[in-house]
Amino acid sequence: MKIFYAIQATGNGHISRATQLYPYLKKFGEVDFFLSGNNASLDLNLPVKFKSKGCSLYYSKCGGLHYPNIVKNIRPRQIYKDADSLPLKNYDVVINDFDSVTALACKMQKVHSVQFGHQASFISANTPRPEKRSIMGEFIFKNYAPAPQNLGLHFENYDSFIRPPIIKDEIINTIPQNLGHISVYLPSFDKDCLEKAFKSIPDVQFHWFLDTVEKVHTIGNITYFPVNQNQFNKSLISCEGIITGGGFETPAEALYLGKKILSIPIKNHYEQECNAAALKKIGVPVLNEVGNNFGKIIENWLTMNIIYPKMQANNIPETLEYLFDTYKQ
Repeated sequence: MKIFYAIQATGNGHISRATQLYPYLKKFGEVDFFLSGNNASLDLNLPVKFKSKGCSLYYSKCGGLHYPNIVKNIRPRQIYKDADSLPLKNYDVVINDFDSVTALACKMQKVHSVQFGHQASFISANTPRPEKRSIMGEFIFKNYAPAPQNLGLHFENYDSFIRPPIIKDEIINTIPQNLGHISVYLPSFDKDCLEKAFKSIPDVQFHWFLDTVEKVHTIGNITYFPVNQNQFNKSLISCEGIITGGGFETPAEALYLGKKILSIPIKNHYEQECNAAALKKIGVPVLNEVGNNFGKIIENWLTMNIIYPKMQANNIPETLEYLFDTYKQ
């Protein structure tokens, strides 16, 4: 088969998932990747044949989305041109991980597709939502990257078409350790927003991953890392706990490893608010605002004795078999 796989690069999770899937996809045929957006900071070791600026996210200084910048950088004419130029009719299967350009191209060219990934799970009304639902957020779930078929991924099987998370081989094939440090991955926060809080608890060692860091270095109780997949995997596998956003891949891997999690969803980011609602059901502490008492909150979190349910990993070959078998139905 010839397989077209669209990656939404509004974060690193989509790229991480595609990287894990690629060796399995190659067993079914030739794979070409389309990268849409420019928020990802991971090295991309995939055969990317097509690119588009698409729609990207922009953050405020301390943990929120910056909607004026998001809107300002959307180029409707270029998106239409990019969608029109994608040669989708040359492919047997079109897999779309929540990309609007590919969804538009499928509509324009009358090509079948499947939405595959975490966002596809929100097509189901059974998937957890926050107490206050967002009309705009729900509209985006249903209309941003629509497809005739949906195969979702989430923490639990909330519906018949939702399957467990894609967990990287490095995580599955390891024995977790606890070397006492706290891993931190909060890409929507600038360094200045959190550094004072981390320094206020000098007995706690932090591994802090930032896209503004070029090389590993330690100052006091903080070791600063560039955003690097291998280094992050090692830190996560050996940490006591992780402080991260309300994303999907990182909390799923932390749950799989049995690590403590403190989730800080990006403000005004509805998908992350929904993920936070799901994490709360599992027992994960969720912090909606970072204030002057953040250091004390971290200390209290570290004293909590919480046992999460064991996270199941996706059976990738079985999931892909199902996807390809049902694609033309």
